[in-house]
Amino acid sequence: MSSIRFERVSPLQYFTQLVRSDAGFPLLEAASCVAQHADPGRDAQAVLHQMDEWQSRLLARLGREASVAERITRLNALFYTELGFAGNANNYFDPDNSDLARVVESRRGIPISLAVLWLELASGAGLQAHGVGFPGHFLVRVDLDEGWVVQDPLNGRALSREDLYERLEPFHGARATAWPLSLFLQSATPREIVARMLRNLKDIYRAGREWELLVAVQDRAIALQPEAWVEWRDRGDAHAHAGATRQALRDLETYLAHAPDEAGDLEVVSLTIARLRHQL
Repeated sequence: MSSIRFERVSPLQYFTQLVRSDAGFPLLEAASCVAQHADPGRDAQAVLHQMDEWQSRLLARLGREASVAERITRLNALFYTELGFAGNANNYFDPDNSDLARVVESRRGIPISLAVLWLELASGAGLQAHGVGFPGHFLVRVDLDEGWVVQDPLNGRALSREDLYERLEPFHGARATAWPLSLFLQSATPREIVARMLRNLKDIYRAGREWELLVAVQDRAIALQPEAWVEWRDRGDAHAHAGATRQALRDLETYLAHAPDEAGDLEVVSLTIARLRHQL
């Protein structure tokens, strides 16, 4: 009798399978795997099970004829008041803020991690809700027949046109009011949302010079966007700082082979490659 062998799938391989296609992209599950490198034994499915439970609780409180406004009100009451989700004001740059399992446990996160959880509940409540990659601060948007409701995922506060233009001013100055808000309120795709979560972790680990953790994040960034060649460059840089010279060369040479001719860092990368080859 022949035996059946089962191959163990690594967290990175699992993440790669999840994000392979845009069709039916599982945002909540993929986002739950973003920070799994820090704790490979953590079960990302636990987040999905918990969200199912909260979604059932929310649906039990919604009548079939509930309006969009009533659905938003009930959802916010559950998410922010009853469950107590809020921004992690005490440690905004804690990498745990990007770990959905930790966020679910602590009820504290950053705008994008809270938004992913809120959007999952909103979808189950029948709301046409989207994430918005607004400059400097991720937002959520609910589509109405007559327009949009735009909320801050940190606290559920609805934002007026004046609020939104005020938030744009640090990035675009007074000229921001000359542009239509719709330009900044386009819905982010699930892939773009996960990419933004990974960039947050990249910034934290690079600032802390935690090169091995940065490499793990870059592995996911490349799995998510294989042709985003700057991610290969950034992983090569992290490998070089971590002392993994051969891996650094492989990634930097890949970047150099695909980078556009007008890229401003080609000479610097070429010099880095020459230095690394000399080390070998």
